[in-house]
Amino acid sequence: MAKGVRIIITLECTECRTNPNKRSQGVSRYTSTKNRRNTTSRLELKKFCTHCNRHTVHKEIK
Repeated sequence: MAKGVRIIITLECTECRTNPNKRSQGVSRYTSTKNRRNTTSRLELKKFCTHCNRHTVHKEIK
């Protein structure tokens, strides 16, 4: 049995935790997939955060 190379990851907004001037309470999270062999480090993408109401950096969490 071969183990799959692609894994599902969760991306979380980095500014929601520290920003008290958010539009609403909570933390923005996205799910995505990544190739474990090609991308061994943690993924960082710019995505739209509905709580901050702007594009922010979302980092991969466990």
